[in-house]
Amino acid sequence: MNRDKSSVNRRLEGRRALVTGASSGIGRAIALRLAHEGASVAVNYLSNPEAAEAVVKEITEAGVKGIAVQGDVSNEQQVDAMFERAVSEFAGLDILVNNAGMETEHSFLEMPLEAWRKVIDIDLTGAFLCAQRAARVMVESGAGGSIVNITSVHQIIPWGGFAHYCAAKAGLDMMSKTIALELATQKVRVNSVAPGAIATPINQHVWGSPEGLADLKRKIPTERIGQPEEIAKVVAFLCSDEASYVTGATLYVDGGMTLYPEFRHGG
Repeated sequence: MNRDKSSVNRRLEGRRALVTGASSGIGRAIALRLAHEGASVAVNYLSNPEAAEAVVKEITEAGVKGIAVQGDVSNEQQVDAMFERAVSEFAGLDILVNNAGMETEHSFLEMPLEAWRKVIDIDLTGAFLCAQRAARVMVESGAGGSIVNITSVHQIIPWGGFAHYCAAKAGLDMMSKTIALELATQKVRVNSVAPGAIATPINQHVWGSPEGLADLKRKIPTERIGQPEEIAKVVAFLCSDEASYVTGATLYVDGGMTLYPEFRHGG
């Protein structure tokens, strides 16, 4: 990311963050934004160490510490190991961004149980495991912290062929609100960011063709696809003291996709 550090608010100076699924797409943009705002960042990845190390290189060029931590977020032992390393390297943790996720397409009648479980395990159970580990560190420190869960507009917009993904994201949003309630008195804030159509590899099958892009734009009042950096800016705000009185919230960053654009000119 070519960004003039002087043009970015260093409101996260001295904070320590872990971002899951941060080697590409939205996660990469979030990791870099947090770094440019002053946070040290642990870049979680699953299977592409080269991509993760490239992100770490950009983080260190921003003048803060960066490390790559491998781990499958749905595997409890691997989650424990990556948090142990991050907390050891940074001497604590102030920020967790649960971004790791996946989606596969299956009609409901033909969806194998294995496909259902895989998406639920990564998108929901993985976020639970990471949030629990992070919250324990934050509560034990006495200083609290901020957890941001990346959900989706499809927590409220049904999406044919993606029942498992919609269920996981809806569950994640309610989990966010519930643990925000539980942890509020312990200085841990928990919020969700729900992206709409964002130009990332995970959904390139939707917007990658001229026809698909045109169809998608018709569903977005602003008539454009968002960029990963537009999600990252909102996440950085929620992690900062500027959002110190914000917990249990869901911020939709979707160009208005959830506003029923078909009714823009009346019913």
